[in-house]
Amino acid sequence: MDVFANLTIGFGVALTAQNLLYCFTGVFLGTLVGVLPGIGPVTTVAMLLPISFTLPPVSAMIMLAGIYYGAQYGGSTTAILVNIPGEASSVVTTIDGHQMARQGRAGPALGIAAIGSFFAGCVATLLICVAAPPLAAIALNFGPAEYFSLMVCGLIAAVVLARGSVVKAIGMVVLGLLLGLVGNDINSGVRRFTFGARGLADGIEFVALSMAIYGIAEVAYNLEKKAGQADVMSRIGRVWPAWADIRHCIPSILRGTALGTLLGVLPGGGALLAAFGAYTLEKKVARHPRTFGHGDIRGVAAPESANNAGAQTSFIPMLTLGIPSNPTMAMMIGAMMIHGISPGPRVMTDRPELFWGIIASMWIGNLMLVVLNLPLVGMWVKLLRIPYRLLFPAIIGFCCIGAFAVNGNASDVLVMAFFAIFGYLCLKLDCEPAPLILGFVLGPLMEENLRRTLLISRGDPMVFVEEPISLGFLIVSALLLVVVAAPAIRRKREEALQE
Repeated sequence: MDVFANLTIGFGVALTAQNLLYCFTGVFLGTLVGVLPGIGPVTTVAMLLPISFTLPPVSAMIMLAGIYYGAQYGGSTTAILVNIPGEASSVVTTIDGHQMARQGRAGPALGIAAIGSFFAGCVATLLICVAAPPLAAIALNFGPAEYFSLMVCGLIAAVVLARGSVVKAIGMVVLGLLLGLVGNDINSGVRRFTFGARGLADGIEFVALSMAIYGIAEVAYNLEKKAGQADVMSRIGRVWPAWADIRHCIPSILRGTALGTLLGVLPGGGALLAAFGAYTLEKKVARHPRTFGHGDIRGVAAPESANNAGAQTSFIPMLTLGIPSNPTMAMMIGAMMIHGISPGPRVMTDRPELFWGIIASMWIGNLMLVVLNLPLVGMWVKLLRIPYRLLFPAIIGFCCIGAFAVNGNASDVLVMAFFAIFGYLCLKLDCEPAPLILGFVLGPLMEENLRRTLLISRGDPMVFVEEPISLGFLIVSALLLVVVAAPAIRRKREEALQE
């Protein structure tokens, strides 16, 4: 009964004219960046962070959330029509989706992607309503020791699931933690690690760092890979799939939704891991697996359902525990903190209009996305013809304005320029930036809970293993590191990520 009462609060917030406008803005921008290859939701959220600070917190979070799950819808359009994934989680959709387009069945492929995405998004949002309150109630009993160990476990899980070298991922996490320590000491207020630079007195600005790495460095890196203009499939045909196709895909959509809701909660997993897992599962259980890769519509339905379910359920650890499961969630936690909202279980009790307003807006946003993606697919096809090189100067200009606008401080632009070069070098060296962002966001929170625990225990570090929940998280963290360090498992992991 409480769920219905809370949803009544949420829909009362989400259905206001202002929040409906920002929800539509978010899902529209999400679809747009999903369609345009090489930009993605992380870059867009990073660029819009300065604008979000001028909005009410609820409206800002609704818009940023809409960008994230909206990009999962838009990414399927380029994957099917151009054979280029607009969003990383749409990589798997290119395998069968583009083959369907080449066979003249682009319309049914786009239609089943939208149907699967809508169903999965609605089911995953329902799961958030059911699972979030008891999880937040448990988290309210956490002390600083439990929170510290939980964050350690989250970072280790992100390292294990990161693409590329585990050593490089650990190095990026540690570097992110160190960058988060720059500025004033949380207890004494003494400046540390600023090297005499006044612009670093309050720490490294999160907006400048995020826009540098995702707004400039990653876009510049993607610009190198654009060899030429893609050949856009002009023949789409009837978008709504036949009933035989829908009936054939129902089990795939259900399996993709179930797997995506589970994998979306994992730190570092989210939509990308869910899409790959769903496609692999479909090939295992299919009666005729050889049709996969040659235009099997189930190869579109399963990963598209999974990536949308994973995108929605990745909000669970962010909203209930204050733990980001991916870089976009880290951006949203950064936005909440700058709005003066402490991420964690108290958001549900202290700011119910924010918590339930975001959840209610997900249902509204998913309905808006079906309208945006099916009738307006012709408009998205025309946008695919925009040369990617023309977008890059606009992105740089927008990032510079945004970095300066947050605090009116020119040093933030210099910080952004430095980390843009640093981020570009990291990408060239195959060092994934996501662990750095996660470490940067969690670093100050980890330090605060670590020092608070040691103050309470009078400096005794054994308190972390004496508390059962804290010990459990630390054991899981150690097991994850041991498992991924095993040669056979490490080799399998690298082969899977390469594939």
